[in-house]
Amino acid sequence: MFSTSSQREFWTFSDESVLALHREKHNIGFITKHGQHIDENQRYNFFLSPEEERLLLRNYELHLKEFCRRFQPPMPKGVTGTAFQYFKRFYLYNSTMDYHPKEILATCVYLACKVEEFNVSISQFVANIKGDREKASDIILNNELLLMQQLNYHLTIHNPFRPVEGFLIDIKTRCSLSNPERLRTGIDEFLEKVFLTDACLLYAPSQIALAAVLHAASKEQENLDSYVTDMLFKDAGSDKLAVLIEAVRKIRSMVKMVEGPARERVRAIDKKLDRCRNQENNPDSDIYKQRMREALMDDDITYTGTSRMSLDTSGVTQVLSPSAS
Repeated sequence: MFSTSSQREFWTFSDESVLALHREKHNIGFITKHGQHIDENQRYNFFLSPEEERLLLRNYELHLKEFCRRFQPPMPKGVTGTAFQYFKRFYLYNSTMDYHPKEILATCVYLACKVEEFNVSISQFVANIKGDREKASDIILNNELLLMQQLNYHLTIHNPFRPVEGFLIDIKTRCSLSNPERLRTGIDEFLEKVFLTDACLLYAPSQIALAAVLHAASKEQENLDSYVTDMLFKDAGSDKLAVLIEAVRKIRSMVKMVEGPARERVRAIDKKLDRCRNQENNPDSDIYKQRMREALMDDDITYTGTSRMSLDTSGVTQVLSPSAS
């Protein structure tokens, strides 16, 4: 039940300003820690700003969506939704300058496959990744525990897909709408976009599902207002109904505002990130390679770490090593 879940208690926030404060806090924290030897006036030219981090993450959310869409074998919707929520949660409490989104993205999807019981082995998983697949496996497996720790081991995710099915069954049972199945296309389109917003960090899955259903109905030039007020929430007080209506309105507004960042801007931010990221967490840095050699020395394993891997997204190579941007 969502109402008693860790998602409700720890990962549902009051409004977007709270999310912005979390992100700004960890942006400033990284700059303070790693910018001690840089003139204060130069720090904000060298490091990413909170706005630049958000644009970068928005870009990688698009790649996450595309990676899941192209994944073989075909990936259930629940895995995609869970991966998105892991990705968003991770970067509420971490900076992209500390952990590059290219690497965390793949780890989020891999962990989501496990949690949602979509049984693919690590070798099957990295078959969807271009480049050095052995290195891809190392990066994903090395980050898996880190990801779980940063999520506070709150791994169960309540996605809006199940509530959608409940609403459709109820509409078929109690509503006079003809052929409710025709709403599915609009619902699916809406839910694909909703994960590109922060709605899953602000609203209950049932509220997101209802927003999707109402959006799809309006696209079909149908009105379900009476279904909501006279059937679905017939016994609810006016205050509760007002809260629900406002939540649905805001979710639909967030989805309407979704747009991808300008490619040139993202490319510039990516290059800036290459210079300012934490090299201790960069698999292509000398510091990282030396640390791996020391860790593996007792096992007589040679670590080279020279090849790179890239996510197979929409035909655009997304190198998981940022130094190749």
